[in-house]
Amino acid sequence: MSSRSRILLVLLVAAVASGAGYWWLLRPVEIGAVAVRPGTAAEIVYATGVVEPRHWAKIATLQRERIVEICDCEGQRVNKGDVLVRLDDSEERAALAEMEARRERLEGDVKRARALLDKQAGTQTAHEQVVTQLREYEARIAAQNKRIDDLKLRAPMDGVVLRKDGEVGEIAVNTGDEALIWIGEPKPLRIVADVNEDDIPRVRPGQKVLLRNDGYKDRILPATVAEITPKGDPVNKTFRVYLALPDDTPLAIGMSVEANIVVAEHDGVLVVPAEAVLSGAVFRVEAGRLARVKIEEGIRGTRMVEVRAGLKDGDLVASPATSTLKDGARVRLRGEGAP
Repeated sequence: MSSRSRILLVLLVAAVASGAGYWWLLRPVEIGAVAVRPGTAAEIVYATGVVEPRHWAKIATLQRERIVEICDCEGQRVNKGDVLVRLDDSEERAALAEMEARRERLEGDVKRARALLDKQAGTQTAHEQVVTQLREYEARIAAQNKRIDDLKLRAPMDGVVLRKDGEVGEIAVNTGDEALIWIGEPKPLRIVADVNEDDIPRVRPGQKVLLRNDGYKDRILPATVAEITPKGDPVNKTFRVYLALPDDTPLAIGMSVEANIVVAEHDGVLVVPAEAVLSGAVFRVEAGRLARVKIEEGIRGTRMVEVRAGLKDGDLVASPATSTLKDGARVRLRGEGAP
């Protein structure tokens, strides 16, 4: 090949490469886009919580003893004062019998000391000493009877036995939060939720709450903010919030939920996906090109953002908006030309 042919070939290759590079730089960028439409914008506060009865109590033991009797009463209604659990009291009763025997002997000593005092054969001091010992043992016996009575765990309120943990023969231990029986009213129910201290200034009683639970994935369940605990937890930096549930809620006691507390809501406003807004602006699609448009934001939710100014109904905006998008760039909507 001659030198002239080589030069022509090199120039041809360079021209093709330059054309390809120019086409690559100016080719339309493929993007996704959504239309601006009227909708609902909601600002929410996220929380997690657990369902519990509004009126309930836990029954636990004050002593470490073996269970000798426990009611088979889950789901049944009981009355205040009913004995639900009885713990082994044989050791306590043996100690009581010893104390009562000692009291009986002291009662005889008191009578003898009184008789000697009446005959002026004894002293007032000796009589007072045995009387004091008798009173001491009477107090001990009263305390021992109380310990024995504490081994009978009674219902603290009228209600339904919600759950029973424990069987005959097991050792009941007082660990502070270990309960043998939960008793309460199945209705009404509420949710005890933890809200971050940064969000609590926006939460108020009466606000609407939307609940999610894995057992009801296709349903949004309603609730209402009922109460806010005045004192927060300085360790976890949360406040306890009580959410009231309607009587027809399908949620059961003990279920965990994710709660979205609606602190602000606007209906019939223009909204765009939150991912379409970048640094207070969107990229509007106009005749195959992008135009960066500043917008005035209203409520910003987790999914949608309210647009107060800058766009109109029907405008097409790039979504998601990324830092690679440029004002004036040529674009091609994703899916165009596809069969």
